Amino acid sequence: MRIAILGAHLAGKTTLAEKLQESFPNYELYPEPYFELQEMGIVFAEIPTADDYMMQLEYSLKQILRSDKNAIFDRCPIDLLAYALAVDDSVDFQLVFNKIQDAINKIDFFVFVPIEEPDRISCPNYQLPELRNEVNDMIVELINDFELEVIEVKGDLSERLNQIQNQIK
Repeated sequence: MRIAILGAHLAGKTTLAEKLQESFPNYELYPEPYFELQEMGIVFAEIPTADDYMMQLEYSLKQILRSDKNAIFDRCPIDLLAYALAVDDSVDFQLVFNKIQDAINKIDFFVFVPIEEPDRISCPNYQLPELRNEVNDMIVELINDFELEVIEVKGDLSERLNQIQNQIK
């Protein structure tokens, strides 16, 4: 099963993905494209641009296409499209929609980690809280646009993990 975890930054995705892999040790964890691209020597702007996010989106598509059947993705093309659209509304949504559609059809299970009220994780100004909120809202819109079935997890880490495990088993 391929599992994609989506959400804005500082929502708890990575921690959840890592914990989920501990529960499913035969699954490969694919880190955020940002980190893999950085390891390959790509330098992103301090405040990423739509082009930066689109590069990450392309890499995310490659991760999905080369993945085994047992995979956990910390981010997927949906998140990255949300970021690209949030920073530049001139992104050609229809062109990207068609590219993403094929890849996300390979994902079996989507987990959305929303920003909760009250917020569980502080987002200081240098972490761009406005962008974070806009991306969170954009992800909700994209979930609807792509007609994705998602499980939205809330609560602390163990509650989120239990919600996923209860849906998978």
